[in-house]
Amino acid sequence: MTVTGPSTAPDVVDVVALGESMVTFLPSRPGRLADVPSFDRGIGGAESNVACTLAAAGHSARWVSRVGADGFGDHLIEAIGAYGVDTAYVGRDAARPTGVYFRTAGDRATDAHEVAYYRAGSAASAMSAANLDLDAVRAGRVLHLSGITAALSAGCLELMRELTARRPGRPLLSFDVNYRPGLWRGTDDGPAVLRELARGADIVFVGEDEGWGPGGPEAVRAALPEPALLVVKQGGTGATAFHGPHATFVPALTVDVVAAVGAGDAFAAGFLSATLRGLPVRDRLRHGHLMAAAALTVPGDLAVPPARAHADRLAALDDGAWGRLRLGPGWTQADEGAEEEVRTP
Repeated sequence: MTVTGPSTAPDVVDVVALGESMVTFLPSRPGRLADVPSFDRGIGGAESNVACTLAAAGHSARWVSRVGADGFGDHLIEAIGAYGVDTAYVGRDAARPTGVYFRTAGDRATDAHEVAYYRAGSAASAMSAANLDLDAVRAGRVLHLSGITAALSAGCLELMRELTARRPGRPLLSFDVNYRPGLWRGTDDGPAVLRELARGADIVFVGEDEGWGPGGPEAVRAALPEPALLVVKQGGTGATAFHGPHATFVPALTVDVVAAVGAGDAFAAGFLSATLRGLPVRDRLRHGHLMAAAALTVPGDLAVPPARAHADRLAALDDGAWGRLRLGPGWTQADEGAEEEVRTP
């Protein structure tokens, strides 16, 4: 699959990412939210994370959303723009606030992890085809969306249906299923809605554990035969990409994890970066794993990606060397040839 899409629009960019970003409050130390005395401010949002990572990796990226006409909205626009992301099409809402959330320092996979969201009635939840510039949304070689947006409101769901409708001339459409059960409380529609939207996309990222039942990646592919390229993320095992009649599996890297946050968004960014460059599917998966490793070896959601030549060299390793690669904190900034610790047999 090659990337096509608009080529005559004056403001065409490599990737447009649409979705809610929130101000994130990160704890100053481990412990329950009730016990943490102070928090550091950051940014968090699946789609804006992808845009920031792609911009840091040298691509042109645009983030489209809505934020409140408040200081938190100012912070999001300034912080995301500082990565080199075009934020000119982010709307301001004087009647609704910018969403915020707090989280504990622990691993999200443990029962001790807490997240407190304050996003109900947020400016982004009022996104619709009527209050966004859809020409700017579609003026990218790739349009990246996620299932989180569909859960925010009925208007957001209608917007997602509009953008995932198959029609001539649309950008290559990337969709991260991102099933968050907490966002779908009070309804059983979440999985069915997300499958519907995924079927309209060209590239789909989905976790093997996102409610597909037994059967592994093949079962996910059977449920989603429509996307030209389906990437099934299998946690620490690796990822499988289904493309045409082919299936390509690439094992995950051994990583000395600092914080298990942001890896999924980073994986999508790495895969899309390699897609924009026309690399083969195996290398797209490897670049996804490398970007995920960058995110896993820093405390927050966003990491400085490796230099392109650096990542290309690692992605080109033979299978044996790839399997022995071990990456720890600081690996993206290490000197050429000294950035990795390779396990010996």
